Amino acid sequence: MPGYRRILLKLSGEALAGDTGYGIDPSTLDRIAREVIAVQKQGVEVAIVIGGGNIFRGVAGAASGMDRATADYMGMLATAMNSLAVQDAIEKLGVETRVISAITMRQICEPYIRRKAIRHLELGRVIIFATGTGNPYFTTDTAAALRAKEMGCEVILKATKVDGIYDADPKKVPTARMLTEVSHHEALSRRLKVMDATALSLCMETDLPIVVFNLGQPDNIGRVVSGERVGTLVHAAAPEGQLIPSPASA
Repeated sequence: MPGYRRILLKLSGEALAGDTGYGIDPSTLDRIAREVIAVQKQGVEVAIVIGGGNIFRGVAGAASGMDRATADYMGMLATAMNSLAVQDAIEKLGVETRVISAITMRQICEPYIRRKAIRHLELGRVIIFATGTGNPYFTTDTAAALRAKEMGCEVILKATKVDGIYDADPKKVPTARMLTEVSHHEALSRRLKVMDATALSLCMETDLPIVVFNLGQPDNIGRVVSGERVGTLVHAAAPEGQLIPSPASA
């Protein structure tokens, strides 16, 4: 039996790029679609929020001199492209989806209406939220936290390229420990890079757990949903004042 009834899967744009680092890798896209469908067929209702960093990142555009709001809107359009790609991959495998955008683009996706989006989930459709919150200066992490609460999701599954959250950057610190469990407050105060501060604060205030896991390991989405301890669990009930290392790094 799955451990969750309704989840929000947060995918970075880079996740769709596979090993290429940019664009959309067809084999990676197909694998993600199959894992999402496998979870959905267990009776789990699935919502997805996708970033756009494999195509365009607003912060990078602003750093190069572009107006930040303009750069962020361009990033939102990149998320729409990724959302359509994921929709196509899932529907080719026979599961109905809806792309729902915070910015009106009627020719290619639905506008965001909360009650209608919930109804899609209840009818067994996978819903994909595009264009973040629809506002500049807010990341797709924040959009994931917001939509998860609006949809009544029980958890955010934050798919990454690493096994979980570390107490330091493992690329720079060889002795960095991977953590199996940490509180929202601890992650926020120690800047553990779970999500951006706005998203993490919203999760903390609304008691929304987050599981950070490695998307590169096959079937990890299903393992998390089934209740298996994979990656790092961020939740309110984690002990304050201490970080719990994974068995492998203890």
